[in-house]
Amino acid sequence: MKISPSALSALAAVTIASGSASAFSPRPGAPAAFGTRLHQAAAGGGGDDALFVDATSTHSAVSSYYGTTLSTSDDLKTNACCTAGAPPTHIQACIKNIHPTVVQKYYGCGLCVPDLLEGLTVLDLGCGAGRDVYIASQLVGPKGKVIGVDMTEEQLDVAEEYRTYHAEKFGYDNVEFHRGKIEELDRIESLTDGSIDVIISNCVINLCPDKEAVLKSCRRLLRPGGELYFSDVYSSRRVPQSLRDDEVLWGECLSGALYWNDFQNLAKRCGFADPRLVEDAPITVQNDEVQSKIDDEGCADLGFYSATYRLWNIDGLEPACEDYGQAVIYKGTLPLHPSGWALDDHHYMEKGRIFPVCGNTYNMLEKTRFGEHFEFVGDFSTHYGIFEGCGT
Repeated sequence: MKISPSALSALAAVTIASGSASAFSPRPGAPAAFGTRLHQAAAGGGGDDALFVDATSTHSAVSSYYGTTLSTSDDLKTNACCTAGAPPTHIQACIKNIHPTVVQKYYGCGLCVPDLLEGLTVLDLGCGAGRDVYIASQLVGPKGKVIGVDMTEEQLDVAEEYRTYHAEKFGYDNVEFHRGKIEELDRIESLTDGSIDVIISNCVINLCPDKEAVLKSCRRLLRPGGELYFSDVYSSRRVPQSLRDDEVLWGECLSGALYWNDFQNLAKRCGFADPRLVEDAPITVQNDEVQSKIDDEGCADLGFYSATYRLWNIDGLEPACEDYGQAVIYKGTLPLHPSGWALDDHHYMEKGRIFPVCGNTYNMLEKTRFGEHFEFVGDFSTHYGIFEGCGT
């Protein structure tokens, strides 16, 4: 629903005059240190050589590590591939319906299941034994569909073994699994351009040697207004080659971690103009042997973070946050979010409160599945410069 500027001119004037920085309201309890730096990413390039490694050896090492070396998540040497904290109550309820063997073989660094999935088509990149596929299966419902892709045969064997179990548990079968590399999605015939509503991935893209190919494929597969919503591991600095060559560190999701600014620039180059950080948390290695490897290379101050991003397939997003005098009002109608809802880590919108936004945020709400849950104030007819507190 759109509201004409004149209809709320007085209210909007008072709210916007109170400071555009208020539009950057972090959700309650949101971590700030790493996220703050992410919002200040420079537009400059550099570091392309850090995005690619020997693909053949990396695929072989990763497949072996997750297919044979690791039996369950207890075999991991660090907590990089283990989600910190308890998931929301509705996700916990979904997990209780999943076979214990599938849950035990879960390796992830965050929660990569966004809101409002009912009836959608979801693609899980690097689905492993299928835990997140079977979570999403319950959330999209019988009218939706979930597709899992993984290159590790042993993991997919587990996912397929318990497919009938979950179909009987849920009352429907809406999943399919494909073996393949996530940078070669064009080889999977059922994945056609513009056929996917939401792509999820949990601590997998960092394991891929050609991350640019992955992001370009995601952009191609997503429907207009669709999103890539994924958790992964990032670093505070570029990981040196000596550490990137270590198979254990790669399997533990550390060696393949992208320096956060390189990721921002890569995402933009692949057509995702305004990457949005949803949440992040520091990773502690918690393993003396692994930490010693990092320290011995003179990288004791190299920090690792698990972070969840959402990248939107929306034409017209700008590289910086531009001010058009717009605002939105959250209706409080999203399931599980009656009081307020967070688009990302610095846009928490309370029900009924007029909330100034930049042009990009306006489009991320108005041109996506979330549009019906907001009222929109203003248009793009007048430009007021960079949105205060954002942009470069």
